[in-house]
Amino acid sequence: MKSNKIYQASTLQALALGYTRPVVTVRELMEHGDTGLGTFEHVDGEMIILDGVCYQARQDGSIVRSEETAGVPFAVAGSVKGGREFTIGEMPDIAAIKQELTLKIEEDFGLNSIHIARIDGLFHTVHARAGAPYRSQHVSLKDILSKTQKDFCFEKIRGTLVCVYYPDYMDGINAAGWHMHFLSEDRTLGGHVFEVCFTEGDCLLQKMDRIEIQLPREAAFDTYSLKEASQDEIEEVEQGKG
Repeated sequence: MKSNKIYQASTLQALALGYTRPVVTVRELMEHGDTGLGTFEHVDGEMIILDGVCYQARQDGSIVRSEETAGVPFAVAGSVKGGREFTIGEMPDIAAIKQELTLKIEEDFGLNSIHIARIDGLFHTVHARAGAPYRSQHVSLKDILSKTQKDFCFEKIRGTLVCVYYPDYMDGINAAGWHMHFLSEDRTLGGHVFEVCFTEGDCLLQKMDRIEIQLPREAAFDTYSLKEASQDEIEEVEQGKG
């Protein structure tokens, strides 16, 4: 039976507490999957990995192709090839999309497993965000984004949602539940999604049965008290309120 692995650089607790130094490079990350999301050194924008290419959403929502040598403090990557395919009808908001995706994994008794999904479709609106680089140490992600984050809205746009699901018991290693980034079909616009609605979408959903985590190698990582990461702050940042 084929095994599907998700690869993760660092932990969400470390990023939330301000560990934004490189853990791996984009080249190293891309050895582990064709689909994923994350951020770049010093929280320099949002990462979207799609079809084996790594993209960077900048502060204004524009997209550039990432340099292979770019540093990655936090990200996940895996493969959706061979996953379950289905169509999702009109969805009024992100809560409805998350509910539908969760229902699909529950049908396969997968709530305790990690999943990666991509949804390709026509979107009414996509509310998203991205930040600019902020060099710091022990400055929380919430505080960094409060200084650099810009919100934007895309309307009547074709593109792809990259979605990652972690079960509740892994909360802190990553965000429990669904985390979504968007990339337009023409690869020019994107970002971290905190609200979205679409007409119809084609979904490819893959269940992962292994996880590999590359922890930071620098001694500075061991100066962070990861248990002190605030789950409330993480939730605020995830919802675009950083």
